Amino acid sequence: MALTPARTMPGVLELLPLDQIAFQRMLDTIRRNYERFGFLPIETPVIEHSEVLLTKTGGETERQVYFVQSTGALNAADKEPGGVPELALRFDLTVPLARYVAEHEHDLSFPFRRYQMQRVYRGERAQRGRFREFYQCDIDVIGKDSLSVRYDAEIPAVIYSVFRELNIGAFTIQLNNRKLMRGYFENLGVADAEQQMLVLREVDKLDKRGPDYVRDTLMGEAFGLSADATAKILDFVQVRSTSVADAFAKLDALGSGSETFEQGRAELKEVLALIRDYGVPEAFFALNLSIARGLDYYTGTVYETTLNDHPGIGSICSGGRYENLAGQYTKSHLPGVGISIGLTRLYWQLRDAGLVSTAQSTVDVLVTQMDAAQLPAYLAVANELRAAGIATEVVLEGGKLGKQFKYADRAGIRFVIVLGEDEIAKGVVTVKDLRREDQFEVTRADLVKTLRVELAQAEIGR
Repeated sequence: MALTPARTMPGVLELLPLDQIAFQRMLDTIRRNYERFGFLPIETPVIEHSEVLLTKTGGETERQVYFVQSTGALNAADKEPGGVPELALRFDLTVPLARYVAEHEHDLSFPFRRYQMQRVYRGERAQRGRFREFYQCDIDVIGKDSLSVRYDAEIPAVIYSVFRELNIGAFTIQLNNRKLMRGYFENLGVADAEQQMLVLREVDKLDKRGPDYVRDTLMGEAFGLSADATAKILDFVQVRSTSVADAFAKLDALGSGSETFEQGRAELKEVLALIRDYGVPEAFFALNLSIARGLDYYTGTVYETTLNDHPGIGSICSGGRYENLAGQYTKSHLPGVGISIGLTRLYWQLRDAGLVSTAQSTVDVLVTQMDAAQLPAYLAVANELRAAGIATEVVLEGGKLGKQFKYADRAGIRFVIVLGEDEIAKGVVTVKDLRREDQFEVTRADLVKTLRVELAQAEIGR
């Protein structure tokens, strides 16, 4: 019988154990910082009703949705009107959150502060660094009837805390406000909301495609903007700041505008000042008026985060304010603000750039086997170490000692315990440190205390 090829589909990240440990530690760091700021965990199903997912996403996202059928051909009863399958895999965590809050509204306390770290699915074109299955790590604050713009400033403070602890190098949290952008477009005669959204999407491509592409698109048949209006838009979206004072000066230099424009400017100023008050150094956040975000549901503050020394990686964290997302599912007004770290893509890019390395094993100690008859003694040592909170593995099948050391080294286990006849007779064990390539003897009574000290020093030096 022919063997079935062992392979994964394109667009998924499958890691070897030590890489998975490094990835898991990044997840743990993100979770720890989210909880430190008072966010609560939730999970939502991977599969949602397609009518829920597709209410307010934008056409480009809809084309990437994976629809689901259970078995066999779909019957008409299994489809939404228009022939769309009834169920689909979630493509982000924000739309399911809106459904979750609308459904559980009367059981939640507001403002509702949630974090969620789960996989999402998109029908991306298979290419390097693009994933069809990937982790998103989200935080959001949802208000009842209203939500102060002050929460828009808290979100970057959380992200600063996360990335500082991840220690991945210098980064900048870039901010803009869609009200400011829409108001500016209104001043130029682009008053239709749908056309404004289309312009926003094109402007969002500025850093990827460049100003010439955006200029040609806006002046082309699809938009038909004048050369003067296009030039002003390009000048507007290329505004950047180097400090809060610089951001205020550049916002003031934009001149007066519509009510929407003035509201956006006021919100940006308040958010920028409060981020500083949260203790985020000014070198880590800045005004960037090209940031628009592609999804339709953002209405105010928007964020993108980039690594200063690796701009080619693109945004490693993004999000924004949405006033009306949950309005598709409830008559209640539930505004929110949030941000998402696409951890799978971030981890892959950081590893590719040499900014993250393979981790040490989660196993602290390997107890070798010198004599099968002494297995009860080896297990007793392991039980003692585990009771003290030291992760320990026991070699159960024996073999040459050199081979056992080689196994520990390949598995990333730093400390190896040897307990042979001589050690048993003397009441000691031999501990070999594979990283330092040395070894020492310690009494059984002092084994736990000694290993705790060694492990603590190893953690400091990691």
